[in-house]
Amino acid sequence: MSTSYIPRHIENGLLASFWRGGTSKGVFIHEHALPFTWTSQTEYKDGLGPLLASILGSPDPYGRQLNGLGGGISSLSKAVIYRPAPEHDPEADVEYTFVQIGIRDGKFDTSGNCGNLTSVVGPLALNQGLVRTLAREARPQPGETQQLTVRLRNLNTSKIIWAIFTAKASEHSGSPAWSFEPRGAYSMDGVSGTASKVLLRFTNPGGAKTGKTLPTGNVVDSITTSSDTINASLVDVANPGIFIDGRDVGWVPSATPAELNANTGLMARLDQIRRRGTEMMGLDPEDAAVPKIVLVYPPASDEVDITCQALSMQSAHKAVPGTLALNLAAACKIPGTIPYQLARESSKEKQTVVISHPSGKADVGATVKNGVVESVELGRTARCLMEGFVPYEP
Repeated sequence: MSTSYIPRHIENGLLASFWRGGTSKGVFIHEHALPFTWTSQTEYKDGLGPLLASILGSPDPYGRQLNGLGGGISSLSKAVIYRPAPEHDPEADVEYTFVQIGIRDGKFDTSGNCGNLTSVVGPLALNQGLVRTLAREARPQPGETQQLTVRLRNLNTSKIIWAIFTAKASEHSGSPAWSFEPRGAYSMDGVSGTASKVLLRFTNPGGAKTGKTLPTGNVVDSITTSSDTINASLVDVANPGIFIDGRDVGWVPSATPAELNANTGLMARLDQIRRRGTEMMGLDPEDAAVPKIVLVYPPASDEVDITCQALSMQSAHKAVPGTLALNLAAACKIPGTIPYQLARESSKEKQTVVISHPSGKADVGATVKNGVVESVELGRTARCLMEGFVPYEP
């Protein structure tokens, strides 16, 4: 589809893709398709914020985003801007920026990454021919399948992620080329059906936003708010997180996200804890996307190693954010942290940590040696839902 063609009934529109990645959905826009120019990061954010808010349907005082592609919850109010990495870049093939858009206020937030939508970037870049390293290799044979690795640089955190997934060779303009194979037998809790697995491997993920795996230097800190003091582990792996024992705030792991959202008193208390912990990590408490606060508990069954209830954008998450699952798995292997204290003893020696969340469970890999987080990895699935022109308010 040519980017120069816009249906005549769309007065202002741009070329975009709409994908599900893991348990999230979002709008994906190539940087070259943006309808404005910029000479500074301030101009870039000033142009991008209103554009993405319009596309997703924010601000919306009703919280439903009916005028856009958003879905009225934080996991469905997301966007990604992507581009090829600089030519001859030794580390990455593709660069991308994740954006969280506030549902009711339309606030633009690039303070952290999204593990779920990261699973889309490699397959999308491959489909669009943006992976130069593959273009220099011998062309595949029609019908051939292969596991490919696309190297991603997340610009929110300046971290490198490898996306490893199945590609197939199909005819394109008379010659075979690689494209993402979405069909497969891998299943993940929170998403119906099966699909091909996209393995995300985050290398050297510690200090994604703060520069340190333990931003305060402590495995446990005391967070004092206007009402009380509570112990928490402040950990920055893939994305910053604040982990507290859910029993310390009187909440049980069997409660649903809806029940937690309805407890306005506890939600306000948890937000106070999050904001104070954010300051202790050296981050801005006005950035709602990170760090996220996570209630953790001992394993709820013999099939899992730890149980959690995450909060995102002041709302109880219906599953677990991908980067928070990565962070939690690493924290389970860092001696002394609250997750380490609560996790099943055998999980501390295994490569994989099984995390229970409200929609089921997630298997997360973490390699930690002598307190250093070498890598974390997570399996996701991805599906293209739409490619075309999306209108926006100028």
